[in-house]
Amino acid sequence: MTWWAWLVLGAVLLGAELFAVDAQFYLVFLGVSAAIVGLAGLFGIVLPEWGQWLVFAVIALFFFLTFRRTLYTKIRGGGETYRESLAGESVLVAADLAVGTEARTEYRGTKWTIRNVGETTIAAGSRAKVVDVNGLTLNVEAE
Repeated sequence: MTWWAWLVLGAVLLGAELFAVDAQFYLVFLGVSAAIVGLAGLFGIVLPEWGQWLVFAVIALFFFLTFRRTLYTKIRGGGETYRESLAGESVLVAADLAVGTEARTEYRGTKWTIRNVGETTIAAGSRAKVVDVNGLTLNVEAE
């Protein structure tokens, strides 16, 4: 293939990954590999067609095996530290909270309903430990 065909293929693959398909960075590395082969041809490195395809495949495999997982987790990962449950977290209780009663508190920038499921009253201004989450209600007990 000519150098400009490799560059067009690279642009199409990059565009497909970035604008149309969520292929999890597979097409990005194929597109970059095609662009590298095209740029090599543009700068005078002449290879037979089978050599171009071989260089394309080797570069693409190298990128897949060395950079894909790292790049994917940096850009998309973000959830390694995400905990599905809030159990074990600590919330500030604004008003006295007797056993079995509910109140409102702010936690993580949102108003939550908290219910004291422990065996002692939680004093205003103290912290309580989240034991369980029931819908939008945090079941708490004194720390």
